[in-house]
Formats: sequence, C-alpha cells, structure tokens
Amino acid sequence: MNSHMDRIFSGIQPTGKLHLGNYFGAIQNWVKLQEEYSSMLYSIVDLHALTVPQEPEILRQNILNTTATLLACGINPEKCLLFQQSQVPEHAELSWILGCLTSMPRLQCFPQWKVKNASQNYEGTVGLFTYPVLQAADILLYKSTHVPVGEDQVQHLELTRDIAQHFNKKYGNFFPVPKAILSTTKKVKSLRDPTAKMSKSDPQKLGALNVTDSPEEIVLKFRKAVTDFTSEVTYDPDSRPGVSNMVAIHAAVTGLSIKEVVHQCVGLDTAHFKGVVAEAVIQKFAPIRTEIKRLQEDKSHLQKVLQAGAEKAKELAAPVYQEVRRVVGFH
Repeated sequence: MNSHMDRIFSGIQPTGKLHLGNYFGAIQNWVKLQEEYSSMLYSIVDLHALTVPQEPEILRQNILNTTATLLACGINPEKCLLFQQSQVPEHAELSWILGCLTSMPRLQCFPQWKVKNASQNYEGTVGLFTYPVLQAADILLYKSTHVPVGEDQVQHLELTRDIAQHFNKKYGNFFPVPKAILSTTKKVKSLRDPTAKMSKSDPQKLGALNVTDSPEEIVLKFRKAVTDFTSEVTYDPDSRPGVSNMVAIHAAVTGLSIKEVVHQCVGLDTAHFKGVVAEAVIQKFAPIRTEIKRLQEDKSHLQKVLQAGAEKAKELAAPVYQEVRRVVGFH
C-alpha cells in the first residue's frame, strides 16, 4: 500500500468555458495544493465529457482551451502532473473491473443520474449511468490518498471509498481509501437565478461569468444580475440570495471577508455595488485572460504539456494496473 506518501487526484471536464464557480471552487484550490503536496495529479477528464453529446472538433478545441486556462490560472506542470485522461488507457480498463464490483441500485441513487436522465427524456446512456465508477477508477488508479471536493461531490467520493474497501476485502489490502479535502469556498451562484449554482450548462447565458469574459460582458452580466427591491447591501443568503451572491463574489475576488465587504459598502445602493463587484472581477481576471489568449496561440506548447503529463501519469498508472491484473487473476 502506498501509505508513505500523500497523493492528490482531481479532474476537470473540458466542456466549454470555465466560470467563476470553477475558479473559486476548484482551480484556486489546486494552485494552493500544488505548493503543499509533492504528488499532485490534475486530469482533463475528456472521457467524462462524452457523457453528453460532443462535436469532435469542439471537444478537441475545448481540451486545449481548458489546458490554457489551467496554466494561465497558475497550474504549474513542474509542480504537478497535468494530463489528458484518455491518453492513459488504464483509466477505462480499471473502470471495467471496478464496475464489475458495483451494483446498479447503488448507481441509481445518484441525484446527478436522476436529473440528467430526466433531462434526456429518460434515455440516458450507459456512460452517463456508470461515470461515477470511472471517477473511482481515475482516483484509485494512482493509489490517491486525498481528493479535493465540493459538498455536491461528497457522494461520489463515498462510492470511491466503498469500491476501494470492497476491492481490498475481496483481493487483499491494495488501494488506500481516499479522504476528502473539502473546499471551504462558498458556492458561486448563477447571476440570473441565485438559488442555483453557477453552471456551464445554464440555459440563461447571462447566468455564468466566464474567466475569459471581456470587461464589457462582465459589466453587462452584473448589471442584469437578479437582486431584490431593497437597495442596501447586506449578506443574508436565505432571504436575499442575489445580493448575498454578489457579496460572496466580491469577497472571493478581493480576498476580503464577507463582513469587511458589507462594512465597506455601507451607504452604497445595490445598483452601484454591482459596478464595484464588476470592476473587482475585471481587475482580478484581466492578467489571466491575457495569458489564456497568449497560450491559445501556441497549440504545440499546450499539446507538449499534455503529452509530457500523460507520459508521467502512465509511469505511475502502469505498475498499479499490472498489479490489479495479477490480483484479479488475468495473469
């Protein structure tokens, strides 16, 4: 068992643009963790992206765009492994073995399956149904010990822990049972529906703030953001979700506490506050946006980063998977 070393695994889907929820919920945390742990794996999980219909050309471009965004946000391939999931075939192979240890009723419990299957007229694919098993394989393939998660992903990690324990009980002590590193960031909500989290698939285009949005787009999205009829700036997520979401965004962008933001805004009405938050977001992401554009123009560099990451990931994955093959009786 690889107990002498902590290893962190996390993945991000290459589906469209990354928004503020992704940045503050995951990427900012990844940048911090790469300084604290010696073994970090960050994967662009393109196999997971296929659980919804994809155009090949757009998927190809999204993989490179996601790579550029992660690098521009501070992910450093010298300090972590950044790689494309499908370039390491052992992910899918291990997923099959783990799927044979996982019951269908267990997967039917996942709220994501219920919601997405319903949205696809109850014709959800096998891939959509079994993707939590692939997620478990992603983590266990590297004998990962820790996984950074938001509160909405805890159930997925529970499945991974159960599968690891089930495998260990059947075949002997093999996989570490991974622990969660819970994100402390408040969830960023949609600007158009502050009761729902910000999402790439938000049908309301003004709901999500993308890291690559222009200053004009950012100002427009905040101007159109849903608030209420009270002009004072306060923080009360239950009764004033819209204004509270903007206070939380302002706090996240500036590094101030919620209390400090509210204190600074005494005497400011919500219309003016929207402008203040928009300006803070523009300032925070301007250098990142410039760097993304620069990196996107150098496709071969992005491909080299992913290639180098995949080679290192394979070096870690191959011996673990060979050992899995041996213990399950393939050779």
